[in-house]
Amino acid sequence: MMIRLLSTAAALTLAAGLAGCTEDVQTVSERQPDGKAWTGTGTPYVAPGWNAGDQASWDEQMRTRAQAQNEYARIR
Repeated sequence: MMIRLLSTAAALTLAAGLAGCTEDVQTVSERQPDGKAWTGTGTPYVAPGWNAGDQASWDEQMRTRAQAQNEYARIR
């Protein structure tokens, strides 16, 4: 009797634990497509020298940021 009670409790605990791990189904219509990164966010908080909608200035900003994180370029 005690073993049956423990196995039932273990099964219920396992079922409750797995029920918490489920995820709702997502359909294609719920997702929003990403826009181009250089189009901007519409907020005034942008890096100096970057103009929203200008791909060339976006590329230059990304290149500058990457070089600032490059250890070989920083130690020279």
